[in-house]
Amino acid sequence: MGTGIELALVVFMALAAVGTAWAGFQSAKWSGLQAIDYARAGAIRTESARASTRAGQLMNVDVTTFTQWVTALGDENREDPSKIANGHYRPNPHVASGFLFDRFRTEFKPAMTAWLATKPLLNAKAPRTPFEMPQYKLAANQRATRLLSDAERYAAWAGQANQRSDNYVLTVVLLALVLFFGSVTQRMTAPHSRTTMFVLTAVALVGAVVLLALYPVQL
Repeated sequence: MGTGIELALVVFMALAAVGTAWAGFQSAKWSGLQAIDYARAGAIRTESARASTRAGQLMNVDVTTFTQWVTALGDENREDPSKIANGHYRPNPHVASGFLFDRFRTEFKPAMTAWLATKPLLNAKAPRTPFEMPQYKLAANQRATRLLSDAERYAAWAGQANQRSDNYVLTVVLLALVLFFGSVTQRMTAPHSRTTMFVLTAVALVGAVVLLALYPVQL
């Protein structure tokens, strides 16, 4: 019986040593992946901030030119109210409002056209500005949103990798208990105590092996 326990303990401790090496390797791999994903998330967030800043700059251009257009149109309307009496606006490149209208940014024109279709010059229920129209979309703003979503996804992956690394570290602790229990068992002479420690060693090893089998592997 004693020889059988001794042989089993040697096997248990050998498996624990191999498991410890494997768990340490996996913990390091997942930690490396965590660092890479966090770095990617940070870089993408920077790009998202740049795109958002660019969107703000473009919107400022649109607001400025629109304000100038409204001012010019108001001046022209005071001179000849009949031009927009029916609520329709047709840009005339020979006057200031038409000159500005032709120079609206390409992204802004669809929203402006849709807004004018609501006859805002006569319709009190029309949106106050074209910036409230669903057609007003800035590619830079959409890119910023998409990049921010990507950054959050990489950050989530990094957090997941960190948790997996921690799980492997905890398994190393459990395997250390296997080595500790095995070492104590070898030094015990009382049969009952020796059997109890042997069972604890086996249970700890089985638990560690099951956990290692369930954890995802990063190669």
